[in-house]
Amino acid sequence: MAPLLPSSVFASLLLLILLCVSPSAIHAGGDRIPSTLDGPFEPVTVPFDLSLRGNAVDLPDTDPRVVRRVNGFEPEQISVSLSANHDSVWISWVTGLSSPQFLFISNSGSIVRYGKHRYPLRHEAKGKSLVYSQLYPFEGLQNYTSGIIHHARLTGLRPDTMYYYRCGDPSIGAMSDIYSFRTMPASGPKSYPRKIAIFGDLGLTYNTTATISHVKSNNPDLVVLVGDVCYANLYLTNGTGADCYSCSFSNTPIHETYQPRWDYWGRFMQDLIAKVPIMVVEGNHEIEPQVGGQTFVSYSSRFAFPSEESGSRSTFYYSFNAGGIHFVMLGAYISYDHSSEQYRWLERDLANVDRSITPWLVAVWHPPWYNSYNAHYREVECMRVEMEELIYSYGVDIVFNGHVHAYERSNRVYNYTLDPCGPVYITVGDGGNREKMAVEHADEPGECPEPSTTADEYMGGFCAANFTTGPAAGNFCWDRQPDFSAFRESSFGHGILEVKNETWALWKWHRNQDAVSEVGDQIYIVRQPERCLRTAPQTRQWIADL
Repeated sequence: MAPLLPSSVFASLLLLILLCVSPSAIHAGGDRIPSTLDGPFEPVTVPFDLSLRGNAVDLPDTDPRVVRRVNGFEPEQISVSLSANHDSVWISWVTGLSSPQFLFISNSGSIVRYGKHRYPLRHEAKGKSLVYSQLYPFEGLQNYTSGIIHHARLTGLRPDTMYYYRCGDPSIGAMSDIYSFRTMPASGPKSYPRKIAIFGDLGLTYNTTATISHVKSNNPDLVVLVGDVCYANLYLTNGTGADCYSCSFSNTPIHETYQPRWDYWGRFMQDLIAKVPIMVVEGNHEIEPQVGGQTFVSYSSRFAFPSEESGSRSTFYYSFNAGGIHFVMLGAYISYDHSSEQYRWLERDLANVDRSITPWLVAVWHPPWYNSYNAHYREVECMRVEMEELIYSYGVDIVFNGHVHAYERSNRVYNYTLDPCGPVYITVGDGGNREKMAVEHADEPGECPEPSTTADEYMGGFCAANFTTGPAAGNFCWDRQPDFSAFRESSFGHGILEVKNETWALWKWHRNQDAVSEVGDQIYIVRQPERCLRTAPQTRQWIADL
């Protein structure tokens, strides 16, 4: 009897067979691309390039990429978002002018005409419209009322099919140009989007423009934005901006925002997201408090979310399928403890995932659990304590986060311990925003934060304590780059996820300062379901018995 091959060798051979490629196809620049089967890896830190601090400047309101270019009630800020499955999408757009004060605006037509051919567009969907206000109960602060925001859901779509559409109000002759998008592949173990672009903390700076230019060059099928969209809250209501809100505007009576920055962002992004679906989760810069204790109003109004389609009653957490990938989008700024509605929804959603149809399980939320930078170090430890066991027991494969303005990729980890069945955590808060880049690491001398400063200021919790086991036992920070941190670098950029089949996915991180074809970090993330999905059926039965 022939000897059995080691699992890593067998998996590598399986990859070549499934991809039908030669061995040279999994090499970059002559070097073999590593896989998680080769790990865990010794931690690597790329030294910070001091020349990268330039151009962290917002685009001005006079930039032609952000000025209003339509007339009357013609649509602008057009975007596409996914529904829960491939057979429907959302089209969103804005009409009319924003106002510094509340005005009653009658309902405007929300029509999308669409079809598989540019002419004629045989189908029609009717949507709904809304107007939101950002109001401040203090004299001297300028209020804001949005233009009319429209959301229409297109249904009955075929998988992996190009559709053409135009949106607006045909009754007044105010229709957009014709745009196109491609639907997601049907869910199945051999069916995946070709490329998914993932980034966070984007903002609207000259660095942002470089990031989006690189994203467009990679021609993605889907965009995932992991929170912190336009950074309108780095401005006072009179349009005065700053690089750091807390240090420049610390005496204002409420955390103001300059809402026109949202309109600028929507106009700048339209060239990409009117053609490529974008899925967004909230970050702390979307909180935007206003009169009556309201928060997240702009975020919840401007984007369409498949909340209802995925059984959620909130814009803060929802799920969707992209081919054989099930995405779970979670909220770090809404209750997440075991008794919360979000936690109970997550239990139900994970229990209903059929891994024979959507083998890949990807989770997304804004602030990272596993982070070795000084910035936001162990800031959401309470969320990790509440949710990590559930995430682990269902075999989540990859977690994407932002918040920290740098890049970091972890080894597979669970409860700070290297674990071959834990998720790979990837922080991509490097989209290009105006705030400074994260450079200092918590394991460097003098950079470990005071524990009392790491409490979750939004959820009112403090759960981070000294480590009790492992190499950092008795300390709040490691004295070297933590074992869970495989690779970290301070740079602006974006990532591309290419799922190849039910067990192999290629992750690539691109830096803005490099040529589009260059890769700053890359790895094959390999699932091992036969090894790591033994506890999920028991958990599913426990959920069913509730």
